[in-house]
Amino acid sequence: MCGIAGVFQPELPAEQSHLEATAANMAARLRQRGPDDAGVWADAPCGVALAHQRLAIIDLSSQGRQPMASASGRHQIVFNGEIYNHRSLRRELENAGRTFRGHADTEVLVQAIDAWGIEAALQRLNGMFAFAVWDTREHRLTLVRDRLGVKPLYYGWMGRTLLFGSELKALRAHPAFNAEVDRGALTLLLQHSYIPAPHSIYRGVFKLPPGAMLSVDANSNHNRTTPTHYWRLGEIAQRGSRQPFTGSVEEAADELERLLQDSVRLRMEADVPVGAFLSGGIDSSLVVALMQAESSQPVRSFSLGFQEPGYDEAPYAKAVAEHLRTEHVEHYVRSQEARDVIPLLPAMFDEPFADASLIPTYLVSKIAREQVTVSLSGDGGDELFGGYRRYAHIAAIWNKLRWAPTPVRRLAAFCAGLIGSRRADALSGVAHVKSVEELYVELHSHWKDPASIVLGGNKPTTIFDQPRQWGGRAAGIENMMQLDGQTYLPDDILTKVDRASMAVSLEARVPLLDHRVAEFAWSLPWGFKSRPGRPKWLLQEVLGRHAPRALFERPKVGFGVPLAAWLRGPLREWADDLLSAERLQSEGYFQPKAVQGKWDEHTAATHDWSYWLWDVLMFQAWLAEQTP
Repeated sequence: MCGIAGVFQPELPAEQSHLEATAANMAARLRQRGPDDAGVWADAPCGVALAHQRLAIIDLSSQGRQPMASASGRHQIVFNGEIYNHRSLRRELENAGRTFRGHADTEVLVQAIDAWGIEAALQRLNGMFAFAVWDTREHRLTLVRDRLGVKPLYYGWMGRTLLFGSELKALRAHPAFNAEVDRGALTLLLQHSYIPAPHSIYRGVFKLPPGAMLSVDANSNHNRTTPTHYWRLGEIAQRGSRQPFTGSVEEAADELERLLQDSVRLRMEADVPVGAFLSGGIDSSLVVALMQAESSQPVRSFSLGFQEPGYDEAPYAKAVAEHLRTEHVEHYVRSQEARDVIPLLPAMFDEPFADASLIPTYLVSKIAREQVTVSLSGDGGDELFGGYRRYAHIAAIWNKLRWAPTPVRRLAAFCAGLIGSRRADALSGVAHVKSVEELYVELHSHWKDPASIVLGGNKPTTIFDQPRQWGGRAAGIENMMQLDGQTYLPDDILTKVDRASMAVSLEARVPLLDHRVAEFAWSLPWGFKSRPGRPKWLLQEVLGRHAPRALFERPKVGFGVPLAAWLRGPLREWADDLLSAERLQSEGYFQPKAVQGKWDEHTAATHDWSYWLWDVLMFQAWLAEQTP
């Protein structure tokens, strides 16, 4: 795992030393992502520079140092991530006459690009990655992100200069960076609690979407240069509908276990200590069970416990660990310890990010990093196998709501608005919805009209407004899963895991998001994925081969913090300051009356507006860090 950064300015001549120093300074801001080494490469006549911060995982020697050139010298690369099938690719390349200096997966990647070209190489890769590669023959820079968006990559044009990096802090370090807050992106934050790709908090700076690549050369018109996709989750879902799995349930379980076992085996390879996060839920328990099946030694597993009722999964994790005989570390978090993370968040996430579960994610990463450098995670199972309870819940609401006349819907919405609970507030906006997909967006949006809250903010059109882009499955639940797979998974869940783990220089790997597993999952009939009262049914069937069902057949707890109580108690003074009407008025981003109204109702305990307020607070805390 590493941090990458760079610059491309073909029309702006610069001295070699100046270009190298500028790129190196950008990458230096990412040192927490790669504290083991740093490197830079530049070609001043072409106006390109690549810089790298290294967290050594495979081939700890200098042979793995980046930027790295292909043997022919044609390609230069900086790479963040891991190519899990690098050994088999290396054998294929060696059989074709390619030679290697070391055994780093980066060298395999750049040699594969040299031999097959970028797009053909991408089709062969199994991994998580974000990389930039410079073609010295074609004078072309290409940025690439992995299929499911495990690793981040930002880019943006500042005048005639293209900047890119693993995090926004690298771009901000460049002298040409002068982007303003994108108020449209801010409306998206208030709606979703994160900013979905391709948007970022800065106008003119973008997230490269999952499964996409962007190529530019000296003749590129940066106003028209857009990413192209080499893999799309929506297309995978459509292909799964056309070419569904036709075997039995038992055969499906066998194939899923085979794919997952291989995925876990590949992700256990490292030249440093490896462990796993273990919550005691289905996904993480399955990952750890398969790890233990691969290992002759006890796997190191890590979990957090909480004193607050309703938030503690540690006893479940401990029971699984005892059954699997892992070397288990359990850490009970004090409330103050969790709250102490909050001041770290603006710098950790670089743009406003309002999923409060990032706090325990950071803490468990910190605990794991004391013993290991790589940790496997169970993320992705819910989006691939229908694990979220909201899927069935919203489908049930729609089955009743779809037959109701508009006046009846309006009455129900009005009554819901009088109740004052978070779910009731969400229901208050359902009078106008025309499909289960629209209902899903409505019920999982925070501020219903964020453009009226953000001063000067016009909400951009996104995939949330275009259900036809969700994947086109016949079942509404699967379309909800498709939307989550394209938005919530990469832009919230995987962003959270990446930033929280990288903040402590820990590499997190997600075996359930092997693209082969994703493609197989989307070929399965819905009845194989989930059954009444048993979400993620096929995952449970596989896990049942490794652990007693009593250990995991229980309701999902989740990974959160008591946010509502904190805002009324120990965080109240902090929030009071950030949400004061005078401050909001002077900063000029939010409509003070609307925000203050929710804050007053929340502190009076007449309404739970914690999630809505947290969206605003995370922007306010981030903004305070940007102000000199």
